[in-house]
Amino acid sequence: MQILPAIDIRGGRCVRLRQGDYQRETVFAADPVAVARRWAADGAERLHLVDLDGARAGRPVNHKLVQHITSEVGIPCQLGGGIRDETAIRTILDEIRVDRVIVGTGALQSPDWFVSMVRLFPRRIALGLDARDSMVATDGWLEVSTMPALELARQFAGLPLAAVVYTNIANDGMMQGVDEATLRDLKQLAGFGLPVIASGGVSSIDDVRRLREISVEHPGLVGAIIGRAIYEGAISVAEAVHAASGVS
Repeated sequence: MQILPAIDIRGGRCVRLRQGDYQRETVFAADPVAVARRWAADGAERLHLVDLDGARAGRPVNHKLVQHITSEVGIPCQLGGGIRDETAIRTILDEIRVDRVIVGTGALQSPDWFVSMVRLFPRRIALGLDARDSMVATDGWLEVSTMPALELARQFAGLPLAAVVYTNIANDGMMQGVDEATLRDLKQLAGFGLPVIASGGVSSIDDVRRLREISVEHPGLVGAIIGRAIYEGAISVAEAVHAASGVS
């Protein structure tokens, strides 16, 4: 199972939100590029980048900063936030040199378009599945739809998706661990035959170990994103990578 340190960018800085609330922001670093270098040096195999400004604007905003990150680190990066048309996808994949893009709102609002993009860019597009009370949240988590998260994911089973990034917003940034309901959802998603990345709530090395145990039983769980816990020092990237590898 792969560990993906999260770098959330807002106003050019590295920040973390609590439960996706833009009013509950903590700034952890003024230089996201330096943070990216640090996580790569600590053993991360891939970075999870989020353009928070882009998520609110509905279009990529911090793409030049993201390009600086991808040019500096020697590991793949995935990017989400405001990616809602083919032009944005092509620019980010071909010019910004991001390994994969994450699409959330566009998949819910235009599922046929999303299917066509996944087929056009096989294994380069991930579904961003952000849930609040099991319902899909959109537009930078500012709106909650009436679509059950698992039902949306099921629609795209069998497609050449890069991954499904599943976030329980209630857990995100709260340092309270990954709850049992989220673990059940992750197992169910993996059972659809989709590659799944867990996001939100990982706050201790025990959380990493629990996810690793699930990944052994459900190989579709291929990764875990860690945010606030590594910035506050509750977990180091190196120990998370070690625990996720399953090596004793």
